[in-house]
Amino acid sequence: MSETRYKLHWITAIIEVLKTAKDAILPIIVLVFANGLNDVGSGKWYLDYLSFIIFGVLIIAFFITGIIKWKRFEYWFEDNELRIEYGLFVKKKRYIPFDRIQSLDYTEGILHRPFKLVKVKVETAGSSSSKKSEAELTAITKEAASRIEMEIAQAKSGKKETLLENGELPEIIQAVEEPQRKSVFTMSSKGLLILATTSGGIGIILSGVGIFLSQFAEMIPFQWMYEEISGFIKFGLLIVAIAVFLGFVFVWGISVAMTFLAYYGFTVSLEKEDIVITRGLLEKKRMTVPLNRVQSVRIIENPFRQLFGYAAVAIDSAGGGGAEGAKINLFPLVKKADIYGPLKEIFPDLILDEPTEKLPARGKRFFYRSDFLWMIPAIGALTYFFFPYGLLSLLIVPVIVLFGLWQHRSAAYGISGNQLTMRFRNLSLQTAFLMKKRIQSMEMKQNYFHKRKSVATLATNIKSGMSTFSAQVHHMEESEAEKLLSWYEKNSKDA
Repeated sequence: MSETRYKLHWITAIIEVLKTAKDAILPIIVLVFANGLNDVGSGKWYLDYLSFIIFGVLIIAFFITGIIKWKRFEYWFEDNELRIEYGLFVKKKRYIPFDRIQSLDYTEGILHRPFKLVKVKVETAGSSSSKKSEAELTAITKEAASRIEMEIAQAKSGKKETLLENGELPEIIQAVEEPQRKSVFTMSSKGLLILATTSGGIGIILSGVGIFLSQFAEMIPFQWMYEEISGFIKFGLLIVAIAVFLGFVFVWGISVAMTFLAYYGFTVSLEKEDIVITRGLLEKKRMTVPLNRVQSVRIIENPFRQLFGYAAVAIDSAGGGGAEGAKINLFPLVKKADIYGPLKEIFPDLILDEPTEKLPARGKRFFYRSDFLWMIPAIGALTYFFFPYGLLSLLIVPVIVLFGLWQHRSAAYGISGNQLTMRFRNLSLQTAFLMKKRIQSMEMKQNYFHKRKSVATLATNIKSGMSTFSAQVHHMEESEAEKLLSWYEKNSKDA
């Protein structure tokens, strides 16, 4: 095994500086704009510009630490391990055995592409959600990334590698070991446009604006804004409505652009025993998901997209770090009629039949009855304090009842061999395909009222990242729930 030590590309120093500055942007803004303007007029120049001096010192410190992080970072291969050494005052070493590495995820940012570099995230089964990855190589060449893949592949296959004097792999070995990749799914331009225009990114933007306003409330001239808005309202309700509409259109446009850039060129490929997902325009990402780590497959149908026959497919993966290590968008948007072909190609043993077992009629009321516990007091308060307009709150009752009936009608389940299929609805309709051997636990829930009507709720839990995902069918036939429990318990270890 080669013990040659490798360094990161020098662009790492700049990336580290920008990363540190981004993390400290809020304190810097407060320091410069909240305090800097108040110091002017003290008569001493170093006090008048104290905040700006501190700001300059911080920027210089960021550059110094970025350069040091780049200079002190080394990685090499030894004894079937990826070894990393880094740190300024305290030198740290991390040894990651090759057999623990589940995948290498690649990202090509704006600063990576001109130099043909990639950021490599090393994912292991023990990566936690609080730590995004087991290790991260901020900027290395694509050839260096291929070398890491080759070292891991050769170690796992038990083959000895032969390196040239300059540390490169011979062309013969590269040709033999080059993985074969088969494209399974590519998002069409039409699908990308629909995904971007119907995404929920506008909520993220508005919540971000809310957080910003809460952080900088003291700096924002609310009194001036109130006076300006009051004067603007005098122009008339129509003008105000148009302005608000244009504002939402602007925010929606930003959301569309963000989603378009994030999912541009979305493709799913099969590479040996791995699913490879690539996406992104400005920042190109490549994520690898081992097939043996996939715990469930879910078809998710948003009500609006469902009207036009579109759905999304997500998978739950065990292990891995961050949000993407749990629920992963396999097909962000696709015609439902076109789902089954690519899914069968990736998961040939998966049975994609629709579940046929429905819920009993006597379980309907449980879907909306509990909502009345909070609805009745709320309706009473609104009616009392805002009479007679508060009576409009009574319209909530039929809405809740209809939504509950909708949930009851949508739910279904079915067993096919060692596979359990569960369909349920919160707002979006989800169809979860679960293999018995992947189910962590199964539970039947019943309260006093359930027992009187002989219904029960069945919950199954599967591993999703470092947490769990629960698929539940509410208020089903009690005998059917017991039958599913028996199915799970019988030979579950051998499934």
